[in-house]
Amino acid sequence: MEPFLAIWTHRRNMTRFGHWHVPAFFLGSVMVDYVLRYLRWRHLHDIPGPWIARFSRGWLQSQVRCGHRSLAIHDLHSKYGKIVRLAPNYTSVADESEIQAIYGHGNGFPKRIYDSDFYDAFLDIDWSVFTTRNPAEHTRKRRIVSHAFNASSLARVEQYAHRNMELLVKQWQRMIDSQEDPNNGYVTVDARAWCNYLTFDIISDLVFGAPFGMLEKGDDTVSMRGAPDDPDISISAVEALNHLGNVSATLGIYPILVPYAKWLPDPFFRHGTEAGREAIANLADIAASAVNRRRRMKVTMTEKREDLLAHLIEATDQTGARLGHRELTSETFALIVAGSDTSSSTLCALVYWVASTPRVLSKLQAALDEAIPAEIEVPHLATVKKITYLQWVIWEALRIHSTFGQGLPREVPQERGPVEICGHTFYPGDILSIPGYTMHHSVDIWGLDVEAFVPERWDPCCLTQRQKESFIPFSEGPRACIGRDLAEMELFVGCATLFRLFDIRVEQKGPLEVRERWLRKPVSLRVEIKRRYLDTLPCEREA
Repeated sequence: MEPFLAIWTHRRNMTRFGHWHVPAFFLGSVMVDYVLRYLRWRHLHDIPGPWIARFSRGWLQSQVRCGHRSLAIHDLHSKYGKIVRLAPNYTSVADESEIQAIYGHGNGFPKRIYDSDFYDAFLDIDWSVFTTRNPAEHTRKRRIVSHAFNASSLARVEQYAHRNMELLVKQWQRMIDSQEDPNNGYVTVDARAWCNYLTFDIISDLVFGAPFGMLEKGDDTVSMRGAPDDPDISISAVEALNHLGNVSATLGIYPILVPYAKWLPDPFFRHGTEAGREAIANLADIAASAVNRRRRMKVTMTEKREDLLAHLIEATDQTGARLGHRELTSETFALIVAGSDTSSSTLCALVYWVASTPRVLSKLQAALDEAIPAEIEVPHLATVKKITYLQWVIWEALRIHSTFGQGLPREVPQERGPVEICGHTFYPGDILSIPGYTMHHSVDIWGLDVEAFVPERWDPCCLTQRQKESFIPFSEGPRACIGRDLAEMELFVGCATLFRLFDIRVEQKGPLEVRERWLRKPVSLRVEIKRRYLDTLPCEREA
């Protein structure tokens, strides 16, 4: 359909045909295109899936548009088995034994190189380490960016994450102290919003050299200026990222529709496209202003701070070249987008599952009380990462929520020729992916209690080899999440701090409402919080 849509919308073609010939030509073109698609990928005809997926990407796009892609694909795998057809040349593979074949180092498949597709819809300022599909360029970018995210670099910047965590504790304590009924002790907060404020302020502090100030203000408004005499740039950052992710993920299924999205009949595309473009422009301006401000600083100040932006400014590739201004701005923009939403969604889900599972909450608080000295409010990562039960809680939250539940598409490359996956032969140009949500929710792999929050399943005595291989919250291979260590620091320190200092109970009824287009995001989470008294005896706390 795509090439004919472009031809049909061209004004010169509209004058070439009569009024009634135009729709006839369009409908005929669509039918021919569908038939060609059907014939081109005949070797996939025996793979089960929605009937329309044999001809069109429309089914997949509709699931993204409705916000339940991972659940819909999981249902297909539950019905049909390990391989399911999602689009004419796109197959979902739910088999842990094929993860390395598709995503692994050396033998894995690349992101699409040969034509414009899914990742083009996410292009912002320029290609970044997250969006580039050229293997050589990705290797170059990852070499530069990875130094900022290694363990030694993060150890030097943990103090900045610490400072923002301390501010969150201060703000929650202030709300508790200011309540009208001090005897009750509990105050209601939207944990989803505060998780956003925390992770946005941490990543902006690490990347831009200063937090956005969301924790201080208690809202997601961001204001910056490129130069001292420039006017303020003020946006709602969380809302901007929502627009950006929603529209990009949906149009990524049909990238050719991007130029025409504002004319589509669905208001989601008409309004969302304009909002998404505005979000990109505003966030890009904020990234550019931060880069400009840092470059005006003295070198000694940059070296003294040693945050992620300092690493990016000073880093060089294998030729000794540094990032140019446009490329540097693009990478910082990408780090803000990738490093905020993912961590906040996971931390929010973690709060929900622990707070709504009393048995887990009690065991976790006992483990935290035993390991962390009473006089310390916000512990360091080195302390809390050794707490075994906390580890199990975090791994279980990453499994059961699966913030990134969809499969990342990979193309069978020309140089590999036909490959066999799950007993089926795939050819160059075919697209494959591993659905993370399905891998984490397979009854066959995790057991009948797969939908229950059970941290004890991560006990090495109970964990099976299949479960180890199926657990891919940060993906696998050379395109795996570059910020994994930073995300783990936020989750370990955040979880340990909040549940050790506060009693948290879920106020809302029913399951956690989640909406997914790019990420699986909790919509909101109303909880009641009260300060715990750590100097009381364990028996008194139980009473």
